[in-house]
Amino acid sequence: MNVPTTPPRHRNGPARSGGDASVPGGGAASAARFVRGILARVTTPLQPDDYLHMLNPLWSARELRGKIIEVVPETRDAATLVIKPGWGWTFSYQAGQYIGIGVHIDGKWHWRSYSISSSPTDGSSRRRGRLTITVKAMPEGFLSAHLVGGLEPGTVVRLALPQGEFVLPDPPPPKVLFWTGGSGITPVMSMLRTLDRRGTMPDVVHIHSTPTMETALFREERLAMAARHVGLQVVENFDDRHGVLDVDRVAQVCPDWNYREAWVCGPAPMLTAAEQRWEQVKLTKRLHLERFSAMLTRSAEGGRITFDASGKTAEVDGATTLLEAGEAAGIQMPFGCRMGICHTCVVPLKKGMVKDLRNGVEYHENAGVQTCITAPAGDCVLEV
Repeated sequence: MNVPTTPPRHRNGPARSGGDASVPGGGAASAARFVRGILARVTTPLQPDDYLHMLNPLWSARELRGKIIEVVPETRDAATLVIKPGWGWTFSYQAGQYIGIGVHIDGKWHWRSYSISSSPTDGSSRRRGRLTITVKAMPEGFLSAHLVGGLEPGTVVRLALPQGEFVLPDPPPPKVLFWTGGSGITPVMSMLRTLDRRGTMPDVVHIHSTPTMETALFREERLAMAARHVGLQVVENFDDRHGVLDVDRVAQVCPDWNYREAWVCGPAPMLTAAEQRWEQVKLTKRLHLERFSAMLTRSAEGGRITFDASGKTAEVDGATTLLEAGEAAGIQMPFGCRMGICHTCVVPLKKGMVKDLRNGVEYHENAGVQTCITAPAGDCVLEV
């Protein structure tokens, strides 16, 4: 995995063993803490999972965990998180899929989904047992900013298993077009790394647009791949130099685009333009799109949400989804893509009515509702 690495960080000062000699009575204090710990474990009922956690924080039969090994800066506002998964993880995921990551901040678990930027083949390389996600800090993104700038190596996080259908088939098509914009490059980077590791690079054109050269993710690695593989052509577009790349210019730099299987990932206007162009020429079966957020164009009335299992409630407006409200209230909500595609987040609506923020469709009690794209239309009760 050609992820840039940084030198290991060392604490200043000499290594120490035993008690802290600089603190009077340090040895006695350590002994007292040890005894209190033993007594607490003897007098407190523990589950088998608790004992596993004592041995290794990544050992859990209840949930999938991971440990942050390294946070590698990529650009001024983006970083790659190198993660060591715990029990239950499998490296049989497909290039292009995403995972969920949960981080404990201020007493609450915050969950988001991010594309895997490493290759499944890296599970058997010198970085065995590692995977990476690459995160861009968004101005309005509380968790993304924390992952990029506030997450320390050694932090234990929760993980959700890989999923998603924006994947590279094996074997790949003979002619491929990757069109990416900004952080939309992350799932395609997993695909490129997979083709590179296997030595099976077909005829690939990768067009990537970004605001400036400085904000281009993985630029050196992509150019190095193109130098190694005669079949890979890398086309770069920097908005400040070349202007915004539209679908017409894609056709100019890749004249045989309509003969290629295409994977497109980036900002919403870019994806809409791709959908329209491929529909015009009746080639939608050759187009694969990956959206990082749902297109929520409607609003609901808002109301009080009651989470039946815990009895917790949340008063929210009509633009806040049921999923967002539940997570803010500390509820362990099921989730997946957060875009209304995978249906992992579906929970039963026990009472009330909710509205789909994409199209305004209303759902009433006893229906299963997608919490990531619905909001309350009045008071409602969820069976979760």
